[in-house]
Amino acid sequence: MDWFEENARDLPWRRPDAGPWGVMVSEFMLQQTPVSRVLPVYEQWLARWPRPADLAGDAPGEAVRAWGRLGYPRRALRLHGAAVAITERHGGDVPTDHAQLLALPGIGEYTAAAVASFAYGQRHAVLDTNVRRVFARAVTGVQYPPNATTAAERKLARTLLPDDDRTASLWAAASMELGALVCTAKNEACVRCPVAALCAWRLAGKPAHEGPPRRGQTYAGTDRQVRGRLLAVLREAVAPVPQSALDRVWEEPVQRARALDGLVADGLVEPLTGGLYRLPQS
Repeated sequence: MDWFEENARDLPWRRPDAGPWGVMVSEFMLQQTPVSRVLPVYEQWLARWPRPADLAGDAPGEAVRAWGRLGYPRRALRLHGAAVAITERHGGDVPTDHAQLLALPGIGEYTAAAVASFAYGQRHAVLDTNVRRVFARAVTGVQYPPNATTAAERKLARTLLPDDDRTASLWAAASMELGALVCTAKNEACVRCPVAALCAWRLAGKPAHEGPPRRGQTYAGTDRQVRGRLLAVLREAVAPVPQSALDRVWEEPVQRARALDGLVADGLVEPLTGGLYRLPQS
């Protein structure tokens, strides 16, 4: 925590004026996406939709359009759905109660804990990839955590969590920042780590990972890439787009059709009569 006070990045969602809505937007955007890509989209998003009700009053397709090239665009629809629920159930204010946060559409265990902790200073174990990696190395003595969060990890996180609410929320942010800046997945900077002298993995000689193979982040040639290209055409269009315009973005017809069908099934694209397509309007 002392290290965090001196080394924490000045990020807009950490500033007091961000408010709970700003924290929630950042948590949706930062899932599987680096800070450098999130920053410009985050600023534009909050300028356009400074409160949940502002986003809820717009079409979900506008959220997908504003999401740009952040990737995993279903997050935009989920954030829009959460904004609608906040507006309808909570008078437009992001709820403070963890259970109410968890009940919002599109919000899982991690996001509910992160918003409650970072926006409202509550005591919750916030387990993102960075925190899990720090705990795996410093406490468990292995290079990487399991592919999916386990009950043992949750128990360990709760054990390490300080008792005081404010201290616990600061601890959550500090451990996350340590994983993002120092205890990184590759090329970890142990010489700059404030807990290097206590790190079980370092003290054991940094044994190599022995668990299941870590999932890669392949993109080129995948359906994800095709979906991204199709959505790019629809985001840039002001009117419904004909099938012929979508056909030009990818040569292989079977994969292209599969990607488009997936976008429609996910609610990211709305088919119209006459072979036209647009971003969802309702």
